[in-house]
Amino acid sequence: MNAILRALLSAALFGASTPLAKLLVGGVAPLALAGVFYLASGLGLGAWVLARRKPVGLGRGDWPWLAGAIAAGGIAAPALLMYGLRATEASTASLLLNLEAVFTAALAWVAFRENVDRRVFAGMLAIIAGGVLLSWQQVPRMAGASGPLLIAAACLGWALDNNLTRRISGGDAVSIAALKGLFAGAVNFALALAMGAYVPAPGALMLAGLVGLLGYGISLVLFIGALRDLGTARTGAYFSVAPFFGAAIGLLLLGEQTDAAFWGAAALMAIGVWLHVSERHEHEHVHDPLTHSHEHVHDEHHQHAHAPGTDARQPHTHVHEHRRLRHRHPHYPDLHHRHRH
Repeated sequence: MNAILRALLSAALFGASTPLAKLLVGGVAPLALAGVFYLASGLGLGAWVLARRKPVGLGRGDWPWLAGAIAAGGIAAPALLMYGLRATEASTASLLLNLEAVFTAALAWVAFRENVDRRVFAGMLAIIAGGVLLSWQQVPRMAGASGPLLIAAACLGWALDNNLTRRISGGDAVSIAALKGLFAGAVNFALALAMGAYVPAPGALMLAGLVGLLGYGISLVLFIGALRDLGTARTGAYFSVAPFFGAAIGLLLLGEQTDAAFWGAAALMAIGVWLHVSERHEHEHVHDPLTHSHEHVHDEHHQHAHAPGTDARQPHTHVHEHRRLRHRHPHYPDLHHRHRH
């Protein structure tokens, strides 16, 4: 599947989960709801992993990155989002989630040294301006600002998760997402029970499980695949259309009202997204020798022989070597284009 399409489908599934979570959070403790979302995704994807019998594809040095991603994006961020949704309208919360793209790109650029050019930076500024406009009326009232601030903190947690997951995106996406769901869900749900939360009613539990499997599990599988091929900042830019899906569903299902500030913020965020997705990056670059394993086809970056008797049907996964190569073509900071500029 095309990497851009994977990112957009991931955004659609996650965006739809936000207003649905808003419907559930009134009757279920926020931390328990976050736990159910992730546990459902982990159990569902875990069954898929067992049925496929495919290896995780992670080396010994990859597990600390996975642990950090689970802590930031699987445990802290969902809980912050659930509490933020209690004090924020679903349409507003959905648009505030655009901040995840901003934080993701900023961390990728500053901390992880991923190339982010002026066009992408301009898009970040447009999305930030939209978020400021969206929450400006709430800033003077501290009680009113708590919800947006909690959602912004959740976005920061997911941004860190995105950048850490990028380091291991060459592994099997389904296995990585399943592990995230199982560990994050178990911790969140156990904490919720320890704090006195009740197990949700069967009907709410089933609905939350379905939302978690689609909006957190399958969405994450698609997102990891896009990370592998597009890099963190670009994938985050495509994923930032998620709030528009969520806002539309919130307006239709929950009957929420909009004003000029809402639509002005939506326009600014749309401009920011367009600047991100229309960016073109091309220059002469050098591929240093590299040995790794991931799913691939035999394109210009994968010209290698196979041992006798190896199943060479494509796409396939195995350890392979890359020789030094210098060439020029449009590219993203994927697994093979993580070079300095």
